[in-house]
Amino acid sequence: MKNILVIHGPNLNLLGTREKGIYGEKPLDAINRDIISHGASIGLIVDSFQSNAEGEIIDAIQNASKKYDGVVINPGGYTHTSVAIRDAIAGVSIPFVEVHLSNIHNREEFRKTSITAPVCRGQISGFGEHSYILGLEAMRKILE
Repeated sequence: MKNILVIHGPNLNLLGTREKGIYGEKPLDAINRDIISHGASIGLIVDSFQSNAEGEIIDAIQNASKKYDGVVINPGGYTHTSVAIRDAIAGVSIPFVEVHLSNIHNREEFRKTSITAPVCRGQISGFGEHSYILGLEAMRKILE
């Protein structure tokens, strides 16, 4: 079985209460339960991590290759601003899949550019909480 880390970026701890029309009504702990359950059903051991702090996310990325075979990441607002997270992803030797709950290409102009996607194997956006499930499916195929 492969070990996967799911990283949730800033403000994702507010899921279920934050802008429900964009991000849905399910809280992060329920999404994590679904992610872990689906991962197990497709042969993946999934851990999750959430932080609002850029440095903590960078530390998780840098340490991921010691324990994990791949990372599914929702960098949240850092998607559009963090060269440091982009460089951390580029600096480790395991695959990353970027996911977003909303369709970032159908939102404000500043959200349409992802600094992190070019160093990931791919990007999935716009499928709500199911984006994470699709990210796990993509990672499973990448690791086959």
